[in-house]
Amino acid sequence: MALGRALRDEWGRLLALLVARYRRLDLAEDGLADAFEAAARTWPAGGVPGNPAAWLLTAARRRILDRLRAEAVAARTLPLLAVEADLRREAQRVMADPGVSAALADERLRLVLLCAHPDLPPEAAAALSLRLVLGVSTADIARLFLVSTPTMAARLTRARKRLAGASFGLPSGTELDRRLAGVRDVAYLAFTAGYAPGSGADVLRADVAAEAIRLARVVRELAPGRDADALLALMLVQHSRRDARVVDGELVLLPEQDRSRWHHDEAAEGLALLVPLAQGPATPLLLQALIAGEHAIAARPEDTAWPRVVRHYDELLALTDTPVVRLNRAVAVAEADGPLAGLAALEGLRLAGHRLPAVRAELLARAGRPDAARAAYDDALAACDHEAERRHLRRRRDGLSRPRPPG
Repeated sequence: MALGRALRDEWGRLLALLVARYRRLDLAEDGLADAFEAAARTWPAGGVPGNPAAWLLTAARRRILDRLRAEAVAARTLPLLAVEADLRREAQRVMADPGVSAALADERLRLVLLCAHPDLPPEAAAALSLRLVLGVSTADIARLFLVSTPTMAARLTRARKRLAGASFGLPSGTELDRRLAGVRDVAYLAFTAGYAPGSGADVLRADVAAEAIRLARVVRELAPGRDADALLALMLVQHSRRDARVVDGELVLLPEQDRSRWHHDEAAEGLALLVPLAQGPATPLLLQALIAGEHAIAARPEDTAWPRVVRHYDELLALTDTPVVRLNRAVAVAEADGPLAGLAALEGLRLAGHRLPAVRAELLARAGRPDAARAAYDDALAACDHEAERRHLRRRRDGLSRPRPPG
């Protein structure tokens, strides 16, 4: 659907242009939202315009100027004047200008840095960046942060209000360093949203993940360092598996992927970044990248150095003790030492969503306990909203041996 593609591909670009032009986030976002609503009403009947982005930019600017006129009149100042044809010609020129792409990277970085404003808590900054810069839906952001959609919508509204009147300029010195570190977190969260979307039919959203990688490259150019290299390496290695992760629209887990479909050039770029980092001090990003690298260097699933993966997870757990890290470590322990050891590593773990019961179900099945595995799969299905993952869980559950009759 053309409008859906435009929403995914153009939202962040157009919003960055509008914020750069009008220096008001509320005006830019409301105007662009109005433009998309107008497109939803008119495109089905009148046809998709030849340049959808220019059409949307024109419509958004028109609505912004309407609001500015109203505000000017209310303030008893001279109304703003604009000619609709001029707006349309300017939008066509902006969207067709090959020089815009380079400048747009800076504008989008400014937008992300605005969202990483010190007045915002880190999670609010990340959530707002995902919504405004990459156009991730509020529902998917809510699932990423393990909260309800209304709760996330309220957080986004509060974050926007706190940014009212904030400068769109680039900070400097230590403030720039601090915000760039926050942007790295935002980039990885955005990558996660693309690589593992929380809802809908898509198994992955490669375009969102690719945009997150582009953002990580820009930040690395502006603020080079070990964490910047580690983040880019992690993203590249994981993203290199995208074509093998989906077959005929169905999810394929890492052990079952056709590794000939991996983008080995991207994995090689990521691994090359890791080589000089491996001997230095460990950080959470570096350890995650090293774990991803272990999978990338294994020609076959059975060649994976699982004891080394477990050691990396042990180091990561010492630095970042979270339920997700413990869950992933349990999977590695099960590969290294068997399903019973993995199940023992899950004891006492609490984590919202479907991943924990899904892992428990898989390990129970491998341990020869199909009845308990079936119950765990049912728990996972009840907590899963993603269509492709639900189909995968059903196939796993249906592949279990039938329960024994009573007596």
